[in-house]
Amino acid sequence: MARPAVQLYSLRAVDEPLPELITSAGDAGFEGVEYANRIGDADTDAVVDALDGAGMESVAAHVGIEELEDDLEGTVEFYDSLDCDRLVVPWLDPEHFESEDAIDASADRLTSLADRVADHGVELGYHNHDHEFEEVNGRPAFERFAESSGDSLALEVDLGWASAAGVDPTGFLERWGDRIPLVHVSDADESRSPTEVGDGVLDVDACARAVDEAGVEWAIYEHDEPEDAMASLTHGGDVLQKF
Repeated sequence: MARPAVQLYSLRAVDEPLPELITSAGDAGFEGVEYANRIGDADTDAVVDALDGAGMESVAAHVGIEELEDDLEGTVEFYDSLDCDRLVVPWLDPEHFESEDAIDASADRLTSLADRVADHGVELGYHNHDHEFEEVNGRPAFERFAESSGDSLALEVDLGWASAAGVDPTGFLERWGDRIPLVHVSDADESRSPTEVGDGVLDVDACARAVDEAGVEWAIYEHDEPEDAMASLTHGGDVLQKF
């Protein structure tokens, strides 16, 4: 089974210090965290102490591609201070996946960056939204992206966003499992608006089986727009018991 983690972006609206949020995540049953925008303002020593106190790990960090390209060594060094050796580019605009040429260029760009990051002992991944699963010449753009990118680039498959695009993510997990160490367990309604996992289009049970069969290391809970972030955190901890 995959280990449970939480994307801290889900808790960005909670007015508490990050170390306290990490402690709350541990209390909810999570074993790891994935960092997002708030980490840049945090006391890294306090974050590490909170992780140690909760028996948790730094799983990965979402980092913009420009930040990595502009200051790769400084970015890697910062996350190394958090014992975080996996970075994930969370977004490229839809134009980067709208044609086969654009997909191939994106794949080359990210593979080159992954190779540079690997020289520092760090793994780079890419996280999808829904637009990467729109069809280009009769098949999802992310399929061509996976084929065109090198094995040095990990794939962080967001199950909810793939499902929102009308794609069954279990097939992608079966085909590309050896490059998928992380998945996002999220959900969306028919209008592609984020919702609590289990309330939208995601087939939770089928995805849980596929994640297990693919040998995914970490299942990371995320809700982009929770009405009550702390209640959503508790719900996420419960949901990930299936994974």
